[in-house]
Amino acid sequence: MAVKRKKKKYGKNSKQRKVLMVALHVTVLFFALIGVITTVVFIIKGVGLLFKKTVKEPGVTEDYISVNSYSRPGIALNQVNGIVVHYTANPGSSAKQNRDYFQNLQFTHTTKASSHYVIGLEGEILQIIPLEEISYASNSRNTDTIAIECCHPDTTGKFTDQTYESLVNLVAWLCKKYGLNSDSVMRHYDITGKSCPKYFVDNEDAWQKFLKDVQDRL
Repeated sequence: MAVKRKKKKYGKNSKQRKVLMVALHVTVLFFALIGVITTVVFIIKGVGLLFKKTVKEPGVTEDYISVNSYSRPGIALNQVNGIVVHYTANPGSSAKQNRDYFQNLQFTHTTKASSHYVIGLEGEILQIIPLEEISYASNSRNTDTIAIECCHPDTTGKFTDQTYESLVNLVAWLCKKYGLNSDSVMRHYDITGKSCPKYFVDNEDAWQKFLKDVQDRL
């Protein structure tokens, strides 16, 4: 009888050990899974930081012009199929001066013109019309494009390095926002044949480099 009781006690301990081993394995698997999840989250965050470093939302100052029939008609922009680059054709002028020119067209009535953005000589970006509205900038493509006017220091129309950098970053960000690529970026010239932006029309290589710089940001 004593031997039987001893075997019974041994069997009970064996079952307890098995339960403990199963619990230990479950615990190890649980913490391993936590480790995998943590690693994945870390990688995703790292990729996110890399993206932000490459295509970051530009620093934009909103300075909307008033709704009027000469420069901000208030018509809805229902879809965006392209980004159009312009130059101001007003050497040495600032982003604020060009913004005010568009604002004053409601009083001067000299023409109908505007853009969504104006980039200044130091790279500052003014948004003067909401992206949900059309601007009077790109003729037949007003209804499906975002327009960007760029300031320039002289009659060549060449942008400063700061203006150029802001333009590349802004265009890349807009392309990302609307699901576009550099193939959807155009000059005013490509729509109407007008020499605008002048430097990019006179220097095709510079325009192609600009498109590559935009695509590289994407």
